Amino acid sequence: MTFVVTDNCIACKYTDCVSVCPVDCFYEGENMLVIHPDECIDCGVCEPECPADAIRADTEPDMEKWIDFNRKYSELWPVIVEAKEPLPSAEDLDGTPGKLDTHFSEKPAEAA
Repeated sequence: MTFVVTDNCIACKYTDCVSVCPVDCFYEGENMLVIHPDECIDCGVCEPECPADAIRADTEPDMEKWIDFNRKYSELWPVIVEAKEPLPSAEDLDGTPGKLDTHFSEKPAEAA
């Protein structure tokens, strides 16, 4: 089992999960995070830390596409090891359906 980030992270990018991850398996895009499924040790400490409820176990229904999605972008984006402020749009867009089609950016996070 592993954990993956789903579309509710898009345009929110809360990073509370990053600060508790013992193996630094989160990667940062312009407007969301992903988890590298091969680096995740399945500890689950990140899941309850996500205010957007965007982190899911890969054993939940319909997670196969999110495993592939997280793997793809974790290999393209830089690792993130420290929490940051969420995006300004986080509160307004948290829970909005269909964000993958309307708000997702493939761009990596900008270097600090």
